[in-house]
Amino acid sequence: MEKGMRIGDLAKRAGITPRTVRYYESIGLIPQGEREGDTQHYYYSYEILELLKKIGQLKKVGLSLDEIRDLSQLYFIDPSGVSTKRKILTLLRQHHSDTEQKMNDLKEFQNELQSLIDHFERWFSEREGE
Repeated sequence: MEKGMRIGDLAKRAGITPRTVRYYESIGLIPQGEREGDTQHYYYSYEILELLKKIGQLKKVGLSLDEIRDLSQLYFIDPSGVSTKRKILTLLRQHHSDTEQKMNDLKEFQNELQSLIDHFERWFSEREGE
């Protein structure tokens, strides 16, 4: 293997910490780095860097690490990426629906809070007028 990046360089380029890289390895999200010769250092390829960037993008749109791991396993089954993209679309639609529900719930909560605020303001206003 041609020497790649050491974990610190990889993490820096991916915008994460070395601890995160190790965690992703431990849960099977990315493959473990490879050792060259008898060194204690692990080296990572540029493909791993790209994978970490993709993981970051998927996390930003709200996918969980479990969902991302399922997608990466799907990628190895269907290297064309079609199945993976279909699965991403399904997950994004679900997250969109969940977000709309949360927004509706928050709007309802906001209305309840405003109602309570109005109630207390009227109560204090009536007391001050006495």
